[in-house]
Amino acid sequence: MSISKKYNYPLKLSIFRFFLDAEGVRRNPIPYHEKYFRNFGDSFSIKIGSSRHIILSRDNEVAQYILQKNQKNYHKSKFQSVYLSKYLGKGLLTVDGDFWLKQRRLIQPAFHKQKMNQLVENMRLTIISELDGLVENKKVDLFPIMSELAFNVVAKSLFQFSIPEEKLNRIKFIIEEVQNFLIKEIRLPHKAWWFSVSGQVKKHLALAEENNSIIQEIIEERTNSRTEVNDLLNMLLETRYEDTGEGMSVKQLIDEIKILFIAGHETTANALTFTLHLLGNNQEVQQKVFDEITKIESETDDVVEQLQRMTYTNAVLNESMRLYPPAWITDRQNVEDDRLAGFNIKKDTLIGVSFYELHRNPKYWENPHAFNPDRFLGEQRKQSMQYFYPFGAGPRMCIGAGFAIYEMCLAISYIVKKYKVISAGSTVNFNPLITLKPVGIEVTFSKR
Repeated sequence: MSISKKYNYPLKLSIFRFFLDAEGVRRNPIPYHEKYFRNFGDSFSIKIGSSRHIILSRDNEVAQYILQKNQKNYHKSKFQSVYLSKYLGKGLLTVDGDFWLKQRRLIQPAFHKQKMNQLVENMRLTIISELDGLVENKKVDLFPIMSELAFNVVAKSLFQFSIPEEKLNRIKFIIEEVQNFLIKEIRLPHKAWWFSVSGQVKKHLALAEENNSIIQEIIEERTNSRTEVNDLLNMLLETRYEDTGEGMSVKQLIDEIKILFIAGHETTANALTFTLHLLGNNQEVQQKVFDEITKIESETDDVVEQLQRMTYTNAVLNESMRLYPPAWITDRQNVEDDRLAGFNIKKDTLIGVSFYELHRNPKYWENPHAFNPDRFLGEQRKQSMQYFYPFGAGPRMCIGAGFAIYEMCLAISYIVKKYKVISAGSTVNFNPLITLKPVGIEVTFSKR
């Protein structure tokens, strides 16, 4: 049977159109994706060369199939397994197969709800410290504030309060520098030779190595001190592989810590920025959040219990992440030939799922561009959760989802209790990098 008869794909975007749009797609792919979905339906394909195919989809059936139902046949693409691992090492985010499963089983207990409950007080104190000096009655650029907050919450949950500020600042600087360069490498593959001969690759690999050294020094100081501290580093040091009874090597621990910094700080900063912007433009919703928080706090002093009762605040966060998913796209490649949503696809087909578009697909969401937290309350919630992927899905769902929700609820409750948030405008600008990064979102904080 010939390839043309054996394999079939969704409607094809012509390679000519793809190259015509390429420069705009590199700058911001989302408007182009939106146009292609409008023209081709919920999935479309691009043929590269004689036999390679790419599929981009906003179809829930595709998302569920590759992330859950047949996830064993779908590994991360080289964008994640090669480009990311070059700088971030081989941690949960970048590895596949048996090694990923081994690491996931090892690390999962550290993120159990009971363990996360132990970190809440650290989180709360860090958030209070970070937000105590917010500028009042003056427009401020929100993302840098939320980025600093989220980074320090992750850092002090990992290393509690014992790490010098200059070390943390250096880790943050390196992470941002490396990530910005990584985006260039992914979006401008034709310039790979120039990045290499100009020394840019070497420079950023050296930065990544410096980051490794800083984290290794922190780990060694902890292990040599033999003190037990209630933080994530201690939890990770205590983990043991089921088969050998041994803990992670220092090298592996460094790789996992780098992943926690990347995955745990920027996505949360993004989500908090978008959420506060939406609250600043929807005062009635903000008032409901304020009412819920003050009611709960009048009924219990237990912070963990307070967090678990923030039903409406959680709905607001979910609706914000529906409209602006921090991890806005994911991709996979099939290990073997497969049948996907009615199409026979060849192995090594690159499949991208745009959560940004799936979360706004009118097939699944009524009035999809409107901000409506009620979608995640009561009976509506069951329906909405079927099409909702803020932390991915399936076995590879984000391990730190519970941590992120606690952190965001604590930050929002602190801000809304103390301030009325007013957005400077209704337009939302963002830059779709590895995550959906807010750009130029300004708000005013005024005392309640």
